[in-house]
Amino acid sequence: MSRLLTQCLAGTAVIAMVFSMGHAAHSQVGAKPPLSQGSNHPPILSSNTELVALPVNVTDAHGDFVAGLTAGSFRVSENGQIQNISFFEQEDTPVTVGLIVDHSGSMGRKLREVAAAVLAFAHSSNPEDEMFVVDFDDSVSVELLHGKAFTSDAQELEQAVTAVSASGQTALYDAVVEGFIHSKLGQWNKKALIIVSDGGDNVSRNHFSDVLEMARSSRVVIYAIGLLSESGREENPGILRRLCSETGGVAFFPPMGASIEKISTQIARDLRKQYMLGYVPPKSSDGDSFRKIDVKVSVPGRGKVRVRSRTGYSPAIPPPVQSGNNAP
Repeated sequence: MSRLLTQCLAGTAVIAMVFSMGHAAHSQVGAKPPLSQGSNHPPILSSNTELVALPVNVTDAHGDFVAGLTAGSFRVSENGQIQNISFFEQEDTPVTVGLIVDHSGSMGRKLREVAAAVLAFAHSSNPEDEMFVVDFDDSVSVELLHGKAFTSDAQELEQAVTAVSASGQTALYDAVVEGFIHSKLGQWNKKALIIVSDGGDNVSRNHFSDVLEMARSSRVVIYAIGLLSESGREENPGILRRLCSETGGVAFFPPMGASIEKISTQIARDLRKQYMLGYVPPKSSDGDSFRKIDVKVSVPGRGKVRVRSRTGYSPAIPPPVQSGNNAP
């Protein structure tokens, strides 16, 4: 990534994140937005009041998506207080997706499989999804795809993943920060990051606490494919689980040698089969403290169902730290 582009992204990150508070915090929308009955694209709303928007996955005992629910099927609470659902959508809408791919030295023999998984993900996604790739080892680069910030072309994504050879250490936190920043440039309301890594972090300028606060203050859902080794040295699967759980995503840890193409396809399907709920949050005296969200669903006659969404949000917007290789 060019130094100029990185400086521009870092300089505008706070401004961009003000408009990104959809998943985890505040998104600017119209006063008393009506319930949406679904459409090909998310509705364009005016900017007078705040909306907390939540992507929600509902699955049955077999892990299959539970379709046909209405706004009345859901109950949402913030800090224990029931909220009025003022926005509801159940269509397959496009997503802005960032692929955060580890290129540290230990990933050398795995990159070909990772590229194949990226292809599988792209082919299973909504044709209008816009995607980008962040490659990282001990440095971080957002791959500009033939001069474009985003693409829906599977071959371009594969080339971006294989453009950098595997070497060096692991700047995972810096890479995720770059993913947050770049996703703000995307046009779609739904946003996700998919982390593919075999290790923890040993060279980032950012800390896990920085990444966690950005996750809680953004609209991004995080998924992870953890390619762990037998030794487990310098690996930290717990941080991947935490980021995914906090944002409503899922962390996968396939056995060594197992194909990850099916996992990437599963993530694409998960993103396409979601409900989107929105509510106007109550005025709070607790300032920027974390606000806990709980989503429950009633599906009479369908047996036990599982509901997955983010656990809450923080209104605060922490400024990102540029990764070391991009610092001016």
